[in-house]
Amino acid sequence: MSRAPRSSSARRDWGSDDSATPIIHIDMDAFFVSVELLEHPELAGLPVAVGGTERGVVAAASYEARSYGVNSAMPVGAAKRVCPQLLMIPPNGERYREVSRQIMAILDEYTPLREQVSVDEAFLDVSGAQRIFGRPVQIAQSIRERIRAEVGVPASAGIAATKHVAKIASAHAKPDGLLLIPKDATVAFLAELPVGALWGVGERTRERLEKQGVETVGDLAALGQGRLIQLLGEASGRHLYALSMGIDARTVMPSHEEKSIGKEVTLFDRISEVEQIEAILLDQAHSTARRLRARGLLARTVAIKVRFGDFTTITRSTTLPSPSNVAQEIYLAAKRLLSAVHIPADGLRLVGLRAEQMVRTGDGIQLAWDDDPRRLKAEGVMDLVDRKFGRGAISPGSLLQPREDSAE
Repeated sequence: MSRAPRSSSARRDWGSDDSATPIIHIDMDAFFVSVELLEHPELAGLPVAVGGTERGVVAAASYEARSYGVNSAMPVGAAKRVCPQLLMIPPNGERYREVSRQIMAILDEYTPLREQVSVDEAFLDVSGAQRIFGRPVQIAQSIRERIRAEVGVPASAGIAATKHVAKIASAHAKPDGLLLIPKDATVAFLAELPVGALWGVGERTRERLEKQGVETVGDLAALGQGRLIQLLGEASGRHLYALSMGIDARTVMPSHEEKSIGKEVTLFDRISEVEQIEAILLDQAHSTARRLRARGLLARTVAIKVRFGDFTTITRSTTLPSPSNVAQEIYLAAKRLLSAVHIPADGLRLVGLRAEQMVRTGDGIQLAWDDDPRRLKAEGVMDLVDRKFGRGAISPGSLLQPREDSAE
């Protein structure tokens, strides 16, 4: 999460025109603490921090702890002096990375243009996703709702014309909010912010600007580019003036080619019935296959992951007869893997499915002799229906829920 200065007045309605704002910045709220609260819900509402020992530092603090002045990077000893009742939890890096992967998998269902900045934040460019998922505000709200429902943690979103403004907007949307900055409102939004909100304004630059009477971004813009170049040098002067005017040419750049595609779900109520687990795998298989087809990929390997009541986690994988992006084939492989797993009476906490060892569909891969092309054609039709009417408009019959008013 950004620790740049904020303006309390900036979190307001700047307008509803999102026609020129394709950039969304998703930032989790007090991420490490939020993940810990999944396992320790009794701590909700209390001043909690994740961090090291007395000689360590705070990695993340709940908003209740922040109200006392506890912040990330603060020494634990100092944090406990300002908040004696602070509850410290040791960090669990693998757990945070796992939850992060679940969140990024949700983002990937909306656009392949996803740039992960850290374990708890990412930029999205939804320019090409709007015909399927709606306008940027609708997409951002859908993402926030899905992260809350499927992962159980809160997320804030900033929507703007550029990455720089989207990131500032998400910081001002916290906690658990959404802030749209229409393109035409960009300069006005920036103008009232503390100058330290601009990317590239560190402590020394801020002090130098303050000596010139510059306290807000608007003050900086009023100096003009030429005066800023005289004060800060060619590169910094041009850079900060451009940002103050809402100019940021950076594009959303996926950080690396995906090595796997999949979906996981953390179960708030543990399940032990094989039929229920298989239904989850079937839904995950369709989600995974849809994303493979959208990216023009085939998977050679299918893997499942399950976590038991005692938090023991296992993975199992199998190689497909031939690379595939057909949900039915992926599901049947996952189902076979599940059949070899003993499900204890206290059930599972997590179920996940991943497609791995991916290849491009144009790489000359041949279908297996017994592949049925009708499956791929049928699922392709499902993709078209999803694009036209929205995700979830069509699904396998076994995943349909009975109507509450249906006859027994």
